[in-house]
Amino acid sequence: MSGIAAGGLIFACLMGLLVLRVPIGIAMFTMGAAGYYYLTGGEALPILNYLKNLAYARLSNYDIVVIPLFLLMGQFATHGGLSAALFRFVEAFMGHLKGGVAMASIGACAGFGAICGSSLATAATMGQVALPELKRFGYSGSLATGALAAGGTLGIMIPPSVPLVIYAILTQESIGKLFMAAVLPGIIAMLGYMLVIKIIVTLNPAAGPAGPRSSWAKRLKALLQVAPVLLVFVVVIVGIYGGWANPTEAAAIGAAACGVLAVVSGGMRTRGLIDSALGTAQATAMIFLVLLGADMLNTALALSQMPVELAAWVQASQLSPMVVMVAILLIYIFLGCVMDSLAMILLTIPIFYPVVMGLDFFGMTDSDKSIWFGILALMVVEIGLVHPPVGMNVFIINRLARDVPLVETFKGVMPFLLSDFIRIGVLLFFPSIALVLVHTFHG
Repeated sequence: MSGIAAGGLIFACLMGLLVLRVPIGIAMFTMGAAGYYYLTGGEALPILNYLKNLAYARLSNYDIVVIPLFLLMGQFATHGGLSAALFRFVEAFMGHLKGGVAMASIGACAGFGAICGSSLATAATMGQVALPELKRFGYSGSLATGALAAGGTLGIMIPPSVPLVIYAILTQESIGKLFMAAVLPGIIAMLGYMLVIKIIVTLNPAAGPAGPRSSWAKRLKALLQVAPVLLVFVVVIVGIYGGWANPTEAAAIGAAACGVLAVVSGGMRTRGLIDSALGTAQATAMIFLVLLGADMLNTALALSQMPVELAAWVQASQLSPMVVMVAILLIYIFLGCVMDSLAMILLTIPIFYPVVMGLDFFGMTDSDKSIWFGILALMVVEIGLVHPPVGMNVFIINRLARDVPLVETFKGVMPFLLSDFIRIGVLLFFPSIALVLVHTFHG
């Protein structure tokens, strides 16, 4: 059996397990172990020897500590009421515009994503804060829920980003460079969503009425309330980009600072501290289980030589590199219909990464290609969070807005999806958007 055939069979069985609703981590581990057993001659000793070192080899990685730290930072921000301060700050400056409260929701999602790193957490937290305000000002259900579902995706687009950390670990890429590369695409995503809201309310003013104009005294108060949160973001990001702290150290500083702010602001007490610890532990355990399953699966795929054979086949096919990249992005969009973002990254990067690195894109170096592809993959994975039939962000927001039919929420995200596709197309043909800051600060 060829490597591509063996890998294809493993993937087919994996998809069968996912259809049967087997958890993704367990499904990947099961098929990886079965593939390893078969490809090593059907003997138990090789796989047992591998398993005894698998967990330690993965979980002893220093870089992986950044994941629970960023998750803890987000939990402290959620339970400490810091998300509400972010929303009030942006609303004070934009709420008087048509669609301004929805734009403020987008801005607050971007701000919360900068201290969270999780799309689902961003959507759930900002939904609880912003939906009552959007309803109070008479926003249409489709615009209100669509904007929040789309805005939630900024949780993984604006650094720090858990999927980017996973990508960096899988590809041995610099976490700091990937975070820096995501800054401009993240800002463009935020501005694109705000432009979508502006177009919607221009065509249909009743969808997003203007709120009252805030006084400068109220704006100053909102700024003072959110200043500590902004300071945490600056310290973490500048620490990483400035080189005086690695991502793990910066995440530890950010988590500690958010914890102190949450307590001092009065938003978090003992119950909130316990909930933050439990929430972090549960999310971390889930991610680490999926990582172990992915390691097992990727080892089996490596033994099958599927990634190498696929990369060689693509190179021999003489297909245009851009055609190959578009095909990869379309596969991501298809996979987004059936699985979550983390699973997509873990499943596909070991296969697609060698293919991309073997092609020539605009004469870029291997390092630039690696970073560019990471940002592209993140942006397409982000779309899976809002497009049907899964759209986890859509379901989270719709559950909070029980008076809005699910079909209205999906209609509401469609204009934002169009913005996403335009942004991906621009980055596809202009890689410098992602690379300019990396070259500026890292040479």
